[in-house]
Amino acid sequence: MELILDFLSMCFYAPWCGHCKKLEPVWNEVGIEMKNMGSPVRVGKMDATSFSSIASEFGVRGYPTIKLLKGDLAYNYRGPRTKDDIIEFANRVAGPLIRPLPSQHMFEHVRKRHRVFFVYVGGESPLKEKYIEVASELIVYTYFFSASEDMLPEYLTLPELPAVVVFKDGTYFVYDEYEDGDLSSWINRERFQGYLTVDGFTLYELGDTGKLVAIAVIDDKNSSVEHTRLKSIIQEVARDYRDHFHRDFQFGHMDGNDYINSLLMDDLTIPTIVVLNTSNQQYFLPDRHIENTEDMVQFINNILDGTAEAQGGDGVLQRIKRIVYDAKSTVVSVFKSSPLLGCFLFGLPLGVISIMCYGICTADTDGGVDEHEAVKKENSDRELTDDGSEEEKEEEKNGKYAELSDGELKQKDLLEKKKD
Repeated sequence: MELILDFLSMCFYAPWCGHCKKLEPVWNEVGIEMKNMGSPVRVGKMDATSFSSIASEFGVRGYPTIKLLKGDLAYNYRGPRTKDDIIEFANRVAGPLIRPLPSQHMFEHVRKRHRVFFVYVGGESPLKEKYIEVASELIVYTYFFSASEDMLPEYLTLPELPAVVVFKDGTYFVYDEYEDGDLSSWINRERFQGYLTVDGFTLYELGDTGKLVAIAVIDDKNSSVEHTRLKSIIQEVARDYRDHFHRDFQFGHMDGNDYINSLLMDDLTIPTIVVLNTSNQQYFLPDRHIENTEDMVQFINNILDGTAEAQGGDGVLQRIKRIVYDAKSTVVSVFKSSPLLGCFLFGLPLGVISIMCYGICTADTDGGVDEHEAVKKENSDRELTDDGSEEEKEEEKNGKYAELSDGELKQKDLLEKKKD
Protein backbone atom coordinates (compact mmCIF):
# COMPACT_ATOMS: atom_id res chain seq x y z
CA MET A 1 0.00 0.00 0.00
CA GLU A 2 1.54 3.31 -1.08
CA LEU A 3 0.51 6.38 0.93
CA ILE A 4 0.34 9.45 -1.31
CA LEU A 5 -0.49 11.92 1.50
CA ASP A 6 2.34 14.04 2.92
CA PHE A 7 1.03 13.79 6.48
CA LEU A 8 -1.24 11.04 7.75
CA SER A 9 -2.14 10.44 11.37
CA MET A 10 -3.16 6.78 11.55
CA CYS A 11 -4.68 4.76 14.36
CA PHE A 12 -4.22 0.99 14.10
CA TYR A 13 -6.92 -0.79 16.09
CA ALA A 14 -8.54 -4.18 16.69
CA PRO A 15 -12.36 -4.55 16.83
CA TRP A 16 -12.21 -6.58 20.06
CA CYS A 17 -9.83 -4.18 21.88
CA GLY A 18 -11.42 -2.34 24.83
CA HIS A 19 -8.83 0.46 24.77
CA CYS A 20 -9.55 0.98 21.06
CA LYS A 21 -13.27 1.35 21.74
CA LYS A 22 -12.50 3.88 24.46
CA LEU A 23 -10.26 5.88 22.10
CA GLU A 24 -12.76 5.86 19.19
CA PRO A 25 -14.84 8.96 20.19
CA VAL A 26 -11.64 10.87 21.02
CA TRP A 27 -10.14 9.91 17.66
CA ASN A 28 -13.28 11.08 15.85
CA GLU A 29 -13.02 14.46 17.61
CA VAL A 30 -9.36 14.70 16.58
CA GLY A 31 -10.30 14.18 12.94
CA ILE A 32 -13.06 16.79 13.02
CA GLU A 33 -10.94 19.46 14.71
CA MET A 34 -7.88 18.86 12.51
CA LYS A 35 -10.09 19.30 9.45
CA ASN A 36 -11.77 22.45 10.80
CA MET A 37 -8.44 24.09 11.63
CA GLY A 38 -7.14 23.47 8.11
CA SER A 39 -4.32 21.19 9.18
CA PRO A 40 -2.37 19.43 6.41
CA VAL A 41 -2.53 16.26 8.52
CA ARG A 42 -5.20 13.78 7.47
CA VAL A 43 -6.66 11.53 10.14
CA GLY A 44 -7.54 7.90 9.49
CA LYS A 45 -7.80 4.50 11.12
CA MET A 46 -7.13 0.93 10.06
CA ASP A 47 -8.29 -2.45 11.33
CA ALA A 48 -4.93 -4.10 11.98
CA THR A 49 -6.53 -7.55 12.17
CA SER A 50 -7.91 -7.24 8.62
CA PHE A 51 -4.77 -5.61 7.20
CA SER A 52 -2.18 -7.47 9.25
CA SER A 53 0.52 -7.22 6.57
CA ILE A 54 0.35 -3.41 6.56
CA ALA A 55 0.29 -3.31 10.35
CA SER A 56 3.38 -5.52 10.47
CA GLU A 57 5.12 -3.29 7.93
CA PHE A 58 4.67 -0.34 10.29
CA GLY A 59 5.77 -2.33 13.33
CA VAL A 60 2.41 -2.43 15.11
CA ARG A 61 2.69 -4.63 18.20
CA GLY A 62 -0.25 -3.53 20.34
CA TYR A 63 -3.60 -1.77 20.10
CA PRO A 64 -4.36 1.00 19.69
CA THR A 65 -1.17 2.27 18.02
CA ILE A 66 -1.05 5.88 16.81
CA LYS A 67 1.51 6.86 14.20
CA LEU A 68 2.12 10.00 12.20
CA LEU A 69 3.44 9.25 8.72
CA LYS A 70 5.65 12.02 7.37
CA GLY A 71 7.05 11.13 3.99
CA ASP A 72 9.04 7.93 4.46
CA LEU A 73 9.17 8.32 8.26
CA ALA A 74 6.71 6.98 10.84
CA TYR A 75 6.60 8.63 14.27
CA ASN A 76 5.05 6.78 17.21
CA TYR A 77 2.76 8.64 19.58
CA ARG A 78 3.28 7.66 23.22
CA GLY A 79 1.47 10.46 25.04
CA PRO A 80 -1.85 10.66 26.84
CA ARG A 81 -4.81 9.63 24.71
CA THR A 82 -6.62 12.95 24.88
CA LYS A 83 -7.79 15.11 21.99
CA ASP A 84 -5.55 18.10 22.78
CA ASP A 85 -2.40 16.01 23.31
CA ILE A 86 -2.88 14.05 20.08
CA ILE A 87 -3.52 17.22 18.07
CA GLU A 88 -0.45 18.92 19.52
CA PHE A 89 1.66 15.86 18.66
CA ALA A 90 0.38 15.83 15.08
CA ASN A 91 1.03 19.54 14.53
CA ARG A 92 4.46 19.38 16.15
CA VAL A 93 5.73 16.43 14.12
CA ALA A 94 4.13 17.60 10.86
CA GLY A 95 5.82 20.99 11.14
CA PRO A 96 9.48 21.92 10.62
CA LEU A 97 12.03 19.96 12.63
CA ILE A 98 13.72 23.19 13.77
CA ARG A 99 11.44 26.23 13.89
CA PRO A 100 13.06 29.65 13.53
CA LEU A 101 12.38 32.54 15.93
CA PRO A 102 12.69 35.67 13.78
CA SER A 103 11.79 38.22 16.47
CA GLN A 104 11.48 38.77 20.22
CA HIS A 105 7.73 39.04 19.76
CA MET A 106 7.66 35.54 18.29
CA PHE A 107 9.84 34.30 21.13
CA GLU A 108 7.39 35.65 23.75
CA HIS A 109 4.50 34.08 21.86
CA VAL A 110 6.23 30.67 21.90
CA ARG A 111 7.10 31.02 25.56
CA LYS A 112 3.49 31.65 26.54
CA ARG A 113 2.24 28.74 24.44
CA HIS A 114 4.70 25.98 25.39
CA ARG A 115 5.60 24.84 28.89
CA VAL A 116 8.95 23.36 27.76
CA PHE A 117 10.95 24.11 24.61
CA PHE A 118 14.57 24.17 23.43
CA VAL A 119 16.40 26.86 21.50
CA TYR A 120 19.71 26.70 19.63
CA VAL A 121 21.47 30.07 19.66
CA GLY A 122 24.28 30.78 17.21
CA GLY A 123 25.45 30.02 13.68
CA GLU A 124 26.61 26.88 11.94
CA SER A 125 28.65 24.57 14.19
CA PRO A 126 29.12 20.92 15.19
CA LEU A 127 26.79 21.63 18.13
CA LYS A 128 24.04 22.65 15.71
CA GLU A 129 24.49 19.45 13.71
CA LYS A 130 24.15 17.46 16.92
CA TYR A 131 21.12 19.56 17.89
CA ILE A 132 19.39 18.73 14.59
CA GLU A 133 20.19 15.04 15.04
CA VAL A 134 18.69 14.98 18.52
CA ALA A 135 15.64 16.94 17.35
CA SER A 136 14.89 14.34 14.66
CA GLU A 137 14.72 11.72 17.41
CA LEU A 138 12.89 13.64 20.15
CA ILE A 139 10.49 15.80 18.11
CA VAL A 140 7.75 13.39 19.24
CA TYR A 141 8.15 14.78 22.78
CA THR A 142 8.97 18.48 22.61
CA TYR A 143 9.62 21.54 20.41
CA PHE A 144 12.95 22.67 18.96
CA PHE A 145 13.70 26.23 17.83
CA SER A 146 16.67 28.25 16.62
CA ALA A 147 17.43 31.96 16.99
CA SER A 148 20.18 34.52 16.82
CA GLU A 149 21.33 36.11 20.07
CA ASP A 150 19.69 39.48 19.36
CA MET A 151 16.27 37.81 18.94
CA LEU A 152 16.27 36.71 22.60
CA PRO A 153 15.21 38.84 25.59
CA GLU A 154 17.80 41.01 27.30
CA TYR A 155 17.63 39.13 30.60
CA LEU A 156 19.01 36.03 28.90
CA THR A 157 22.77 35.89 29.38
CA LEU A 158 24.85 33.18 27.74
CA PRO A 159 28.41 32.36 28.77
CA GLU A 160 29.37 31.55 25.19
CA LEU A 161 28.07 30.85 21.70
CA PRO A 162 26.83 28.62 20.23
CA ALA A 163 24.55 27.40 23.02
CA VAL A 164 21.48 25.26 23.62
CA VAL A 165 18.94 26.60 26.11
CA VAL A 166 15.84 25.03 27.64
CA PHE A 167 13.00 27.29 28.79
CA LYS A 168 10.70 25.92 31.50
CA ASP A 169 9.38 26.54 34.99
CA GLY A 170 9.46 30.29 34.42
CA THR A 171 13.21 30.41 33.84
CA TYR A 172 15.92 28.96 31.58
CA PHE A 173 18.92 26.60 31.81
CA VAL A 174 21.95 26.44 29.56
CA TYR A 175 23.48 23.20 28.36
CA ASP A 176 27.03 22.61 29.64
CA GLU A 177 28.78 19.75 27.87
CA TYR A 178 31.27 19.22 30.72
CA GLU A 179 28.65 19.04 33.48
CA ASP A 180 25.64 17.68 31.58
CA GLY A 181 27.32 15.14 29.32
CA ASP A 182 25.80 14.07 26.03
CA LEU A 183 23.36 16.56 24.47
CA SER A 184 20.77 13.88 23.70
CA SER A 185 20.74 12.65 27.31
CA TRP A 186 20.50 16.20 28.63
CA ILE A 187 17.54 17.09 26.40
CA ASN A 188 15.83 13.81 27.30
CA ARG A 189 16.18 14.68 31.01
CA GLU A 190 15.20 18.34 30.67
CA ARG A 191 12.11 17.84 28.48
CA PHE A 192 10.00 17.52 31.64
CA GLN A 193 8.93 20.34 33.92
CA GLY A 194 10.57 20.42 37.33
CA TYR A 195 7.30 19.44 39.01
CA LEU A 196 4.73 17.11 37.43
CA THR A 197 1.37 15.54 38.04
CA VAL A 198 2.52 11.93 37.85
CA ASP A 199 0.56 8.99 36.43
CA GLY A 200 1.46 5.59 35.01
CA PHE A 201 2.32 6.98 31.58
CA THR A 202 4.55 9.70 33.05
CA LEU A 203 6.46 7.15 35.13
CA TYR A 204 7.02 5.07 32.00
CA GLU A 205 8.42 8.10 30.16
CA LEU A 206 10.59 9.11 33.12
CA GLY A 207 12.21 5.69 33.00
CA ASP A 208 14.26 6.88 30.00
CA THR A 209 15.78 9.76 31.99
CA GLY A 210 17.54 7.62 34.59
CA LYS A 211 16.25 9.91 37.33
CA LEU A 212 14.77 8.95 40.69
CA VAL A 213 11.17 10.14 41.05
CA ALA A 214 10.14 11.74 44.35
CA ILE A 215 6.35 11.62 44.63
CA ALA A 216 3.84 12.92 47.16
CA VAL A 217 1.02 10.36 47.04
CA ILE A 218 -2.11 12.28 48.01
CA ASP A 219 -5.83 12.60 47.37
CA ASP A 220 -6.42 15.68 45.22
CA LYS A 221 -10.00 15.88 46.47
CA ASN A 222 -8.85 15.92 50.09
CA SER A 223 -8.10 19.49 51.20
CA SER A 224 -6.84 18.55 54.65
CA VAL A 225 -3.62 20.10 55.96
CA GLU A 226 -1.59 16.89 55.74
CA HIS A 227 -2.33 16.33 52.03
CA THR A 228 -1.62 19.91 50.98
CA ARG A 229 1.47 20.10 53.21
CA LEU A 230 3.25 17.13 51.61
CA LYS A 231 2.46 18.43 48.13
CA SER A 232 3.86 21.86 49.06
CA ILE A 233 7.03 20.30 50.48
CA ILE A 234 7.75 18.47 47.21
CA GLN A 235 7.05 21.63 45.20
CA GLU A 236 9.41 23.70 47.37
CA VAL A 237 12.23 21.16 47.05
CA ALA A 238 11.76 21.02 43.27
CA ARG A 239 11.91 24.81 43.03
CA ASP A 240 14.44 25.83 45.70
CA TYR A 241 16.90 22.92 45.40
CA ARG A 242 16.92 22.49 41.65
CA ASP A 243 20.66 23.11 41.34
CA HIS A 244 21.33 20.39 43.93
CA PHE A 245 19.00 17.64 42.74
CA HIS A 246 17.74 18.22 39.16
CA ARG A 247 20.33 15.88 37.59
CA ASP A 248 19.26 12.96 39.80
CA PHE A 249 15.64 13.62 40.78
CA GLN A 250 12.26 14.37 39.23
CA PHE A 251 9.54 15.72 41.54
CA GLY A 252 5.77 15.53 41.43
CA HIS A 253 2.59 14.26 43.07
CA MET A 254 0.19 11.41 42.30
CA ASP A 255 -3.54 11.41 42.88
CA GLY A 256 -4.54 8.26 44.78
CA ASN A 257 -2.54 5.18 45.72
CA ASP A 258 -4.07 2.48 43.50
CA TYR A 259 -1.40 2.62 40.80
CA ILE A 260 1.52 3.02 43.19
CA ASN A 261 0.30 0.09 45.30
CA SER A 262 0.12 -2.18 42.26
CA LEU A 263 3.57 -1.00 41.15
CA LEU A 264 5.21 -1.60 44.54
CA MET A 265 3.07 -4.63 45.47
CA ASP A 266 2.55 -2.87 48.78
CA ASP A 267 -0.24 -1.07 50.59
CA LEU A 268 0.78 2.55 51.08
CA THR A 269 -1.57 4.73 53.07
CA ILE A 270 -2.06 8.28 51.87
CA PRO A 271 -0.82 10.90 52.23
CA THR A 272 2.77 9.68 52.02
CA ILE A 273 6.03 10.23 50.16
CA VAL A 274 7.84 7.62 48.10
CA VAL A 275 10.94 7.80 45.91
CA LEU A 276 10.99 5.44 42.90
CA ASN A 277 13.94 4.14 40.93
CA THR A 278 12.26 3.26 37.63
CA SER A 279 15.40 1.64 36.22
CA ASN A 280 15.51 -1.26 38.71
CA GLN A 281 12.06 -1.19 40.40
CA GLN A 282 13.51 -0.19 43.78
CA TYR A 283 11.78 2.33 46.02
CA PHE A 284 12.51 4.26 49.20
CA LEU A 285 10.18 5.19 52.04
CA PRO A 286 11.10 7.78 54.71
CA ASP A 287 12.03 6.23 58.05
CA ARG A 288 10.37 9.07 59.90
CA HIS A 289 7.57 11.55 59.36
CA ILE A 290 8.35 14.32 56.86
CA GLU A 291 7.46 17.52 58.69
CA ASN A 292 9.11 20.17 56.51
CA THR A 293 11.39 20.87 53.56
CA GLU A 294 14.53 20.20 55.61
CA ASP A 295 13.31 16.68 56.43
CA MET A 296 12.69 16.01 52.74
CA VAL A 297 16.13 17.30 51.78
CA GLN A 298 17.71 15.06 54.42
CA PHE A 299 15.76 12.07 53.09
CA ILE A 300 17.00 12.75 49.55
CA ASN A 301 20.60 13.11 50.75
CA ASN A 302 20.31 9.77 52.58
CA ILE A 303 19.25 8.16 49.30
CA LEU A 304 22.16 9.72 47.43
CA ASP A 305 24.78 8.64 50.00
CA GLY A 306 23.34 5.11 50.28
CA THR A 307 22.21 5.23 53.91
CA ALA A 308 18.49 5.00 53.08
CA GLU A 309 17.13 1.45 52.86
CA ALA A 310 16.09 0.38 49.37
CA GLN A 311 13.07 -1.91 49.01
CA GLY A 312 11.76 -3.90 46.06
CA GLY A 313 14.05 -4.42 43.07
CA ASP A 314 14.06 -6.72 40.06
CA GLY A 315 15.65 -9.84 41.58
CA VAL A 316 14.36 -13.39 41.19
CA LEU A 317 12.29 -13.32 44.39
CA GLN A 318 10.69 -10.03 43.39
CA ARG A 319 9.83 -11.43 39.97
CA ILE A 320 8.18 -14.46 41.55
CA LYS A 321 6.33 -12.13 43.90
CA ARG A 322 5.21 -10.08 40.90
CA ILE A 323 3.81 -13.18 39.13
CA VAL A 324 1.86 -14.19 42.24
CA TYR A 325 0.66 -10.63 42.84
CA ASP A 326 -0.51 -10.17 39.25
CA ALA A 327 -2.32 -13.51 39.28
CA LYS A 328 -4.04 -12.62 42.55
CA SER A 329 -4.96 -9.16 41.28
CA THR A 330 -6.42 -10.62 38.10
CA VAL A 331 -8.60 -13.08 40.01
CA VAL A 332 -9.81 -10.39 42.41
CA SER A 333 -10.58 -7.91 39.61
CA VAL A 334 -12.53 -10.54 37.65
CA PHE A 335 -14.67 -11.43 40.67
CA LYS A 336 -15.24 -7.76 41.50
CA SER A 337 -16.29 -6.80 37.98
CA SER A 338 -18.34 -9.94 37.22
CA PRO A 339 -18.85 -12.51 40.01
CA LEU A 340 -20.75 -14.91 37.77
CA LEU A 341 -18.06 -14.83 35.12
CA GLY A 342 -15.42 -15.36 37.82
CA CYS A 343 -17.25 -18.38 39.18
CA PHE A 344 -17.50 -19.84 35.70
CA LEU A 345 -13.89 -19.17 34.71
CA PHE A 346 -12.32 -20.43 37.93
CA GLY A 347 -15.03 -22.68 39.40
CA LEU A 348 -15.47 -24.89 36.35
CA PRO A 349 -11.79 -25.90 36.03
CA LEU A 350 -11.53 -26.45 39.78
CA GLY A 351 -14.65 -28.63 39.69
CA VAL A 352 -13.28 -30.74 36.84
CA ILE A 353 -9.94 -31.15 38.62
CA SER A 354 -11.73 -32.14 41.85
CA ILE A 355 -13.78 -34.79 40.07
CA MET A 356 -10.67 -36.19 38.42
CA CYS A 357 -8.82 -36.35 41.75
CA TYR A 358 -11.81 -38.01 43.43
CA GLY A 359 -12.01 -40.58 40.63
CA ILE A 360 -8.31 -41.37 40.90
CA CYS A 361 -8.44 -41.72 44.68
CA THR A 362 -11.59 -43.85 44.54
CA ALA A 363 -10.08 -46.15 41.93
CA ASP A 364 -7.00 -46.65 44.10
CA THR A 365 -9.12 -47.51 47.16
CA ASP A 366 -11.28 -50.08 45.31
CA GLY A 367 -8.18 -51.69 43.88
CA GLY A 368 -6.70 -51.96 47.36
CA VAL A 369 -9.86 -53.64 48.71
CA ASP A 370 -9.96 -56.12 45.84
CA GLU A 371 -6.32 -56.96 46.36
CA HIS A 372 -6.89 -57.46 50.08
CA GLU A 373 -9.81 -59.83 49.42
CA ALA A 374 -7.72 -61.82 46.95
CA VAL A 375 -4.91 -62.20 49.47
CA LYS A 376 -7.37 -63.25 52.15
CA LYS A 377 -8.95 -65.88 49.88
CA GLU A 378 -5.53 -67.27 48.95
CA ASN A 379 -4.58 -67.58 52.61
CA SER A 380 -7.87 -69.38 53.32
CA ASP A 381 -7.24 -71.86 50.50
CA ARG A 382 -3.79 -72.53 51.88
CA GLU A 383 -5.26 -73.31 55.30
CA LEU A 384 -7.73 -75.70 53.75
CA THR A 385 -4.95 -77.44 51.85
CA ASP A 386 -2.90 -77.79 54.99
CA ASP A 387 -5.85 -79.29 56.86
CA GLY A 388 -6.38 -81.89 54.12
CA SER A 389 -2.80 -82.97 54.39
CA GLU A 390 -3.10 -83.56 58.14
CA GLU A 391 -6.13 -85.82 57.64
CA GLU A 392 -4.27 -87.82 55.04
CA LYS A 393 -1.33 -88.12 57.40
CA GLU A 394 -3.66 -89.38 60.18
CA GLU A 395 -5.13 -92.01 57.87
CA GLU A 396 -1.66 -93.19 56.89
CA LYS A 397 -0.73 -93.37 60.55
CA ASN A 398 -3.81 -95.43 61.39
CA GLY A 399 -3.06 -97.71 58.45
CA LYS A 400 0.46 -98.28 59.78
CA TYR A 401 -0.99 -99.06 63.19
CA ALA A 402 -3.34 -101.58 61.56
CA GLU A 403 -0.43 -103.20 59.68
CA LEU A 404 1.61 -103.48 62.88
CA SER A 405 -1.30 -105.21 64.68
CA ASP A 406 -1.66 -107.85 61.95
CA GLY A 407 2.06 -108.59 62.20
CA GLU A 408 1.85 -109.07 65.89
CA LEU A 409 -1.03 -111.49 65.41
CA LYS A 410 0.98 -113.58 62.94
CA GLN A 411 3.93 -113.71 65.35
CA LYS A 412 1.59 -114.90 68.09
CA ASP A 413 0.21 -117.68 65.91
CA LEU A 414 3.75 -118.94 65.10
CA LEU A 415 4.69 -119.05 68.76
CA GLU A 416 1.60 -121.07 69.61
CA LYS A 417 2.38 -123.61 66.84
CA LYS A 418 5.94 -124.07 68.18
CA LYS A 419 4.60 -124.79 71.67
CA ASP A 420 2.33 -127.50 70.36
